Formats: sequence, structure tokens, C-alpha cells
Amino acid sequence: MTVSVDSTTSATANQPTPAPTSAATPTPASAGGSAGGSTAESVPGGAVPGGAVAAPAPTPVEQALRPHAEHAFAAELAALAAQDDRPRPRRWKLSPWAVATYLLGGTLPDGTVITPKYVGPRRIVEVAVTTLATDRALLLLGVPGTAKTWVSEHLAAAVSGDSTLLVQGTAGTPEEAIRYGWNYAQLLAHGPSRDALVPSPVMRAMAEGMTARVEELTRIPADVQDTLITILSEKTLPIPELGQEVQAVGGFNLIATANDRDRGVNDLSSALRRRFNTVVLPLPASADAEVDIVSRRVDQIGRSLDLPAGPEGIDEIRRVVTVFRELRDGVTTDGRTKVKSPSGTLSTAEAISVVTNGLALATHFGDGVLRPGDVAAGILGAVVRDPAADRVIWQEYLEAVVRERDGWKDFYRACREVSA
Repeated sequence: MTVSVDSTTSATANQPTPAPTSAATPTPASAGGSAGGSTAESVPGGAVPGGAVAAPAPTPVEQALRPHAEHAFAAELAALAAQDDRPRPRRWKLSPWAVATYLLGGTLPDGTVITPKYVGPRRIVEVAVTTLATDRALLLLGVPGTAKTWVSEHLAAAVSGDSTLLVQGTAGTPEEAIRYGWNYAQLLAHGPSRDALVPSPVMRAMAEGMTARVEELTRIPADVQDTLITILSEKTLPIPELGQEVQAVGGFNLIATANDRDRGVNDLSSALRRRFNTVVLPLPASADAEVDIVSRRVDQIGRSLDLPAGPEGIDEIRRVVTVFRELRDGVTTDGRTKVKSPSGTLSTAEAISVVTNGLALATHFGDGVLRPGDVAAGILGAVVRDPAADRVIWQEYLEAVVRERDGWKDFYRACREVSA
């Protein structure tokens, strides 16, 4: 027997919408307001004393510190859908071409600008999108900080309109997180039944024809990883307790992420790896590309944190990227001086974190302009992970490279102060 899994609906979805309150209707007295009067709190968006109009209350999405991709970029997704006349796979919100355009950016015929979500080789995105249009699952592989989670989220948002069907992999992730669990109150009261079953994000995606996501797949224990084999090969999830199964419908697929540093922890079995098409996300190819990525993300994060954006900060962003790339590559930008690489990854994601923290320092404890002193401590924390070996590497880099570089005197002094 095949069982269907209904998506969860809002408790208020079928309730009638209450009539709007008129701005002229008297309201009861409340704290801070007079009896029989109208206040901005009692009438959102209505008239207030003096003839002004109160701003509408922010929606939960607007209040979210980090909205999901499908909410943050809803206007771009809607514009793409309106002008997308290419074939779409079953239950896809956009065609593969439109999904790739959403990730890589572009300008639509009506002039709508689609901002790039991923800065990198176009072919990588095209292969990833094409994989999702087949019966093969997608594995995004790369060193930490290469935007695997970011790309996974945006792919799911563009393909299915929902990036939240997510399983976060950890060393303690149980099998139930991938298959299904039970409502134990229902289970004890009535025994195994459909009402007692709690579907996992993967089971929901199978039943609804959506895209599921599994983050950090190689952190999950090997026996739990292999739960995916039947799902990906047979496109079915047996429920032996009920003598039933959930069969995937058209549109279902799965995106998993893993980083190269975890291969020795819980490597994928050959049987599971064969179910994936693997796409490797590289580090940014050039300093300019990495500066562009860091600038875009810092601007997005800064807006959510109410931090000011200023063009003056681009010099410090380029400096952070230069330091990270030189220590990562083991050689200075001009190729003249070899340097030792520390134990950390010094990824683009860490550069974004360093700059964002520096911008917060400049905003709350400075004049709002990003300066060398604002990023020095963050760079030290990213570079020196091993207090013994990494500190020596950092000191050598400061003296041999930073000290002698034109225009870096302030940065050198700031780094020396926080390193003392």
C-alpha cells in the first residue's frame, strides 16, 4: 500500500478574515492611549492624530534576521517566473535556464535586474541544475566556506519555491531525521498508525515533489547515511510498521553538501556515492572575484543588522581578501615571496565574517568607516587557530610581507597591537 503525506497547513488557513477596523471607530482605552481615541497601535496603517498615516506593521518575513531565499528574493523569482517561457520539469517553479539565471544573475527583457547569488564558473551551475532535472541526486563538494549551503538553499528556492525541507547533518543525526519518526503520545495511545507518524523533511519532499536538502552529509554516521540508498535508487521509503510506503512523485530530488576536510570522518559508501552526481565548488579564481563576493554578502548581512554601507570599506575588504589568499596559497600576490600557510581554511566565508564584524565595530565604537583597526582582531582570530604554530606563521607574515608593503603601515600597526 502506498501512503500519501499531506503538507502541513496553517491553523488559520480556512478561517474567515476578520473585518478591518475603521480608523474612525472608537477603541477601548489601553496603556498609553486615551479612552475612545484612535491610536497607531490599535489601527495599524490607519489615521493617527494630526492626519498622519501610521506605517503598516512589519510582517514576520520582514522581521526575520535572515529570511529564507524564497522570501528574500521573492521579487526576482516572481519576475523570472513571469517571463520564463521555456520548458519546466514537473513541479518546478522555473525552467532550468531560469534557475541558472537566478543563481548567476542577469537582466531580463523587461529590464529587471537579477542579482548574482553565486560568483563562479557558469558551467558548474548549469551541471548542478541539470542534475536536479534528472533522477540523480546532487552532491555539492568543496572545502569549507565555498558557498555549498548558500548554493543549495538558492537551488531549492528556485526549483521548488521552498528551501526549508532541510536535514542538518551532525555526528548525532538519527535515522528518523531522514526517514520518519513517531508521535509517542499517539503511538502509546493507539499504536502505530498514520496519525502517529511524523514525516521527515525528506519524506515530505518525496510526497510533494519538492527538493530536500541534507547539509554536511559526511558528518552523519555511515549507517544513517545509507538510509538514503533506497530513497535515491528506488524513489520509495518503506514504512514496515504500517505495511506501507511513500513513493516519490515527479519533481522530487535531493541536494547534499559535504566538505573535503570531512572525508576521513564518515566517508560515503560506494553504493551511496553512485547515487549522486558530484559537483565541486572551487575557491574564487581571482582576488577580484573574491572581493566581489565578500562585498555583496557583507552588504546583504549589514542591511539585516542595520549596519551602514559605505564605499570606503572596499579598501579593507580587498586587504582582508589579499591576506587570506596569500596565506592560503603560500605565496604573495606578486609571486616573489613564499609564506607558510596556517592550519585554518581562511575561506571566503571567514573573510565575510571578519569584515562584517569589523563593520559592526566601526559602527558602534568608531565613526562608521571601516578601518584597519576594525578588521585586525578578526583576521588574527581567523589565522591563529593553533596558538603555537599559527602564531609564529602570522608573526613571520607580518614582518616579512605586511611591514614592507606600501600603504599598509596602519594595518601593520593595528595587527601588531592586537597580536601583542
